[in-house]
Amino acid sequence: MTSVDEVRYLRTEASMAFPHGRLLALRGGSLHVLAPDGWDRVARTASGARSISRVEAEDWCESEGWDLDLLDEVPV
Repeated sequence: MTSVDEVRYLRTEASMAFPHGRLLALRGGSLHVLAPDGWDRVARTASGARSISRVEAEDWCESEGWDLDLLDEVPV
């Protein structure tokens, strides 16, 4: 059984608008995408999104210039 506080991270495929993909987070059954103003809830994941580890999510944030603290602020 998984904890409701557990967060799974995903990254979308690269696109012209997002050359390194976008960061998604799944927590408590809700899916969110990291946006300029924080986490936005979305209805479903993008096709081709792949699961990544917390460390890979941190690396993505660092390469994109995002604050690592955002990874701890995923809403439920």
